[in-house]
Amino acid sequence: MKQVRARLALAVFLSISFANAFAQAQEIQWSAEEKPIYDKIHTLRQLPDDVRGGVTRDLALQIRGLSSRAEKVYLAVQLAGRSTEGDFGHEMLQEVATTLADTLREHPLTDPADHPEMAYETLAELVRYEHVEVSLDDPQYKAALAKLEKDDEVRQKADFTLTDIRGKAWSLSSLRGKVVLVNFWATWCPPCRKEMPDLESLYHEFHKKGFVILAVSDEEAGKVKPFIKERKITYPVLFDPGRKVNDLFQIEGIPKSFVYDRDGRLVAQSIDMRTRHQFLEMLGQAGLK
Repeated sequence: MKQVRARLALAVFLSISFANAFAQAQEIQWSAEEKPIYDKIHTLRQLPDDVRGGVTRDLALQIRGLSSRAEKVYLAVQLAGRSTEGDFGHEMLQEVATTLADTLREHPLTDPADHPEMAYETLAELVRYEHVEVSLDDPQYKAALAKLEKDDEVRQKADFTLTDIRGKAWSLSSLRGKVVLVNFWATWCPPCRKEMPDLESLYHEFHKKGFVILAVSDEEAGKVKPFIKERKITYPVLFDPGRKVNDLFQIEGIPKSFVYDRDGRLVAQSIDMRTRHQFLEMLGQAGLK
């Protein structure tokens, strides 16, 4: 019965947001070694950034030393989801990716009820977008890498027209000649809120040089408008009713950002929140300095 509950909780976790995952984790019967790791992952966002990277790296090593169980995969995926929320160093990301690859090698997810695509795609995103290296000879991992490549091909050709909170329509294709950052976010998302001041600062700094931010939300206007007003955000915030643009870009977790250069080429993207320094690196790839 305990293993059944653990599998059910794992399946739920892999199919929902990280924010809700911790509530579902109460269904798991943690071992004495696993529970402290789970608790520390839960509190990572409370740590100062200059401490968080080291703690995350230590947690990755601790997970690697656990016994091979479904719970180990759960913890590895959770940690991976937290590890990209900012700039905590490439070495830390490498340890997290190695841990996730090792857990999937020890405990492959083959049952559709476990939603294996989420775990393998999380690893594939670390490799493709965070430039870490792993060794995993698994057809599900290879399929995840192939899916990301196809997703990027769609994003390269993507176009859309959405209306902002002031009623103005914006089309991605009409912005050729400008550097465009498309940002997917939500009011309830802590990492989204954390990166917004940096986006606002960069918008003011580079707007006259042809830099445009299109911040896409799938929430109702009644939630978004007061949120934007309170935080004094001036870059365009667009509504995506029905999540058509979210689905076009294959958005399954937020925040995510995509940078297009003046020729409309997709030149940089993030799988999570970015710091000012990281955003500057992305804009630099579009020739904006």
